[in-house]
Amino acid sequence: MRPYIDKVMPDAWGAAQAFSNAVREAALAKGLSVEEAELIKLRASQLNGCAFCLDLHGRQARQAGLAQQKLDLLPAWRETDIFSEREKAVLAVAEAATQLPLSEDAKADLAGAQLVLGEDAFAAAEWVSVAINTFNRISILSEHPVRPRSDDGKLLR
Repeated sequence: MRPYIDKVMPDAWGAAQAFSNAVREAALAKGLSVEEAELIKLRASQLNGCAFCLDLHGRQARQAGLAQQKLDLLPAWRETDIFSEREKAVLAVAEAATQLPLSEDAKADLAGAQLVLGEDAFAAAEWVSVAINTFNRISILSEHPVRPRSDDGKLLR
């Protein structure tokens, strides 16, 4: 088992948490909603295959009021009309920021997203994407476990 890098270097982990907190506060101040931020975190975590972050942000998305149907359809967001124009814009940002380098399609998606979101919320969405990609890598490299939970979020065992 590899070491939990957050435990081995707690000062670096603290700096990562401070970075994430600063991004969250700035994103809210720039007009990105909590729900939109959680969509970004979930989509990036899906693309990266980060089970720990999917578990955490799935719970947080539900707590923020995101409908279960949207969470269920998130991998196929481009194939449905249940997501708003803003939600589609932040999901496009999440995908582009996660699947680097930028393809021409991703660049077009980002240009469209910026038109929908405006400069401030667009930049906020990019920063949230950067932050969750950082945390996905920490959790994946550390092999953080997903602990079984009941439907109400309580740990089992």
